[in-house]
Formats: sequence, structure tokens, C-alpha cells
Amino acid sequence: MENKTRFLLILFSALIISSCALVTNEYQESQRKVISYLLEDFPLPNDAQITEPTLLLGTGKAVSGRIILTSGQTPAENLVFYGTETLSTGWNLVSSKVGEKVTLVYQKDGRIATIYIAPKRNIGGFISGNYGSDIDISVVHPDAIGLQDPYLGLNYNDLE
Repeated sequence: MENKTRFLLILFSALIISSCALVTNEYQESQRKVISYLLEDFPLPNDAQITEPTLLLGTGKAVSGRIILTSGQTPAENLVFYGTETLSTGWNLVSSKVGEKVTLVYQKDGRIATIYIAPKRNIGGFISGNYGSDIDISVVHPDAIGLQDPYLGLNYNDLE
């Protein structure tokens, strides 16, 4: 009887784990489709996994938002990826800061994209010597901010 219970527990665990992988893969595919539709001209590394809180607003060239990724590639490898791929899609580098963490600012058609790449440190990466990267991309459309000083008439004493 104990062997049957152990077998059922292992079978149930395997089903749960495999169903999580299916949900994760479906989430990744769905998110990539949405991002490629809304930001068709902005490259994402093929190995990158989209994580939360990814959020995009708008359509066409009026898209603003934030894309959060994790990548198995190092920050240096992702720096090279963005250095070549953004140029091929018409984005121009306007500012950069390169060190252990990388910040790249690109411009295209008035839109601004800021890419922040940081080493992802975990136990597995420490053992293998490959840290991977956390990538945070923010894209802003020039018309995203309509009112430059929305707090002008705000009385802070009324907030209490």
C-alpha cells in the first residue's frame, strides 16, 4: 500500500510540475506576441524570459511601458546584442553608462527607450560562473506626458 501511495504522490507531483511549465511557456509566447505587436521595431534577446511587472500602454508608435526580462547571457553579451540589434531596427544610441551595470538610452521617432542591464546573481550562476542578466526596458512616447506640472494647484495640507 505504501508503494502505491508513493507512486501516486510522485505522479501527482510530476503532473503539477509539467503543467506549470506549460503555463509558463504559454505566458512567454503570449507576452512575446503582444510585445512584438506593440513594439515591433524593438529587439528582445531570444533567450530572455519576460517577467512581471511588464506593462505596455498604447499602440503603434505611441507605445509607452516597461518590459522586465531575465537572460542567461551576461550583461556584456546583452550589451553587444543591443549595440548591434537596435541599430538594425533604426534606434539610435543617445547615452550610455557601462560598468558592472549597463544603462543604454536609445531614441527613434521621438520615442525614448532606456535599457538597464544588471548581473543576476544566484547560487547556480555562482557555481557555473555565469550570472546572467536582469534587464529592465522602459519605453516612453513623446506625447505620454501632456501636462508638465500636474501638481501646480495641489495644496498639500488638503491631503491629510
